[in-house]
Amino acid sequence: MATALLFGVFGVLLIIGVPVAFALSAASVATVLYLGLPSLVVVQQLAAGASLTTLIAIPLFIFAGEMMMRGGISDRLIALAASLVGHLRGGLGQINVLSSLFFGGVSGSAIADVSAIGGAMIPQMVNRGFDRDFAVSVTVSSAIVALLIPPSHNLILYSASAGGGISIADLFAAGIIPALLLTVVLMITGASMARRRRYAIEAFPGFRTVFSRLVGALPGLLLVGVIFGGIRAGVFTAVESASIAVVYAIAVTAVVYRKLTWQNFVDACTGAVRTTGLIVFVIGAAASFGWLLAYLQVPAGAVEVLTSITHDKYLLLLLMILILLVLGTFMDLAPLIIVCTPIFLPVAKAIGIDPVHFGVILILKGGLGLITPPIGSVLFVGAAIGRISIVDVLRTIWPFYLAILGVLLVVAYVPALSLWLPGVLRAAG
Repeated sequence: MATALLFGVFGVLLIIGVPVAFALSAASVATVLYLGLPSLVVVQQLAAGASLTTLIAIPLFIFAGEMMMRGGISDRLIALAASLVGHLRGGLGQINVLSSLFFGGVSGSAIADVSAIGGAMIPQMVNRGFDRDFAVSVTVSSAIVALLIPPSHNLILYSASAGGGISIADLFAAGIIPALLLTVVLMITGASMARRRRYAIEAFPGFRTVFSRLVGALPGLLLVGVIFGGIRAGVFTAVESASIAVVYAIAVTAVVYRKLTWQNFVDACTGAVRTTGLIVFVIGAAASFGWLLAYLQVPAGAVEVLTSITHDKYLLLLLMILILLVLGTFMDLAPLIIVCTPIFLPVAKAIGIDPVHFGVILILKGGLGLITPPIGSVLFVGAAIGRISIVDVLRTIWPFYLAILGVLLVVAYVPALSLWLPGVLRAAG
C-alpha cells in the first residue's frame, strides 16, 4: 500500500501540472506520514542527496559552459561546422547537427545546446528558405548529442545515483561512440528530409577556410580534451576537472576570444546559479524519493517482477526500455536518472548488463523524453526560440524521433559501441 501511495501521489501531482521536485517531495512526505516515520526523514534525505561531493562538479561544469556560451565559442563552433558540412544537402541543417556535437563537448547540457545553437541557427535557417518546423526539429533532436559527450553532468548524476561505484571516466568514454553514431544518423535523416523538400546547397568555402576556422575554434574544443584526458589519466577527479574547466573557460573567453565583459560574467553567474538551483532541488527531492524506494524494497521487487515475466536478457532489456520511454514522457532527465537508477540498475545487473552500458542506454533514452510532450523541456525551448507551436513541430519531427529511437536500440543491443572505448583506454592506461 505504501508503494502504491508513493507512486500514486507522485503520478497524480505530475498529471495536474505540479513541478517535478515538489511532486517528489510531496509524495515522499505523504508516504513517510503513512508509514508512521518522522517527517524529518524527508528533509534529512533531501539534504544528504544534494550534498554528495561528486555533485560539486555539476554546478562548476554548468558555469564553465555558461562562460563559453557567452564568450564567443558558439559562434566559432558554428563557423567551423559550416565550413565542414555546409556544402552537403540541407547545409544549414547539417551545420546545426555538427555544431551540437562540438558545443555538447563544451556545455554537456541539452538545454544549453538548444539555447545557444538554436538561438543562432534557427533564425538563419528560416531566413535562407528552410521551413520553420524543420529548423526547430533538427535543432532539438541534435541537442540530445550533448547528453553523451563529456562533460555531461547527467553521466555524473547517474554515477552518483548508482552509489558512486561507477567510474565517471568510463562513462565519459562510453558515451563518445554512441554520440558520434547519433550525429551521423541525424545528419543522414536531415539530408533525406532536405532532399524531399528541395532545400538549397551551400558552396564549399575551401580547405584554407576550414583550417582557419578550426584554429579559431580549437581553444574551445580543447576543453573536452582537458576534462576527459585529465580524468581518464587519473591526473584529477571529476570535481577537480570541473574546477579546471572553469579557470580554462574564463582564460579562453578573456584572453583568447576577448569576449569576457563584466555583463557577460554576471549573466554567466546568474544563468549557472539559476540552473544549479533547479537541478540541486530536483536531486534532493529525488534522493528522498529514492530512499523510500529502498526502504520499501522496490528495487528487489522490480527484479523479482521483471524476471518472473521472462528470463530472456534481450526481452527484459526491451521491456525496461519501453517502461523508461513511458516514464520519460512525464519526468525530466535529472529526476528520471535519480529515481529509475536504483530501480532498474539492479535488474540490469541481474541479467548481465554492464552498469556503464546501462548508463548510456538510460541517458540516451532520457534524451527522447526531452523532446516528447508533455514535459519535453528541450522541445519547448526549441519551439519558443523558433516561434512555432508544439503541434506544428510534432507533425514533422517524427523522422528524427525514429532515428534517435533506432540508435537507442542499436546501442542497447550492441554493447561494444559503449564498452569498447572504455576498455581500450583502461588497457592503455
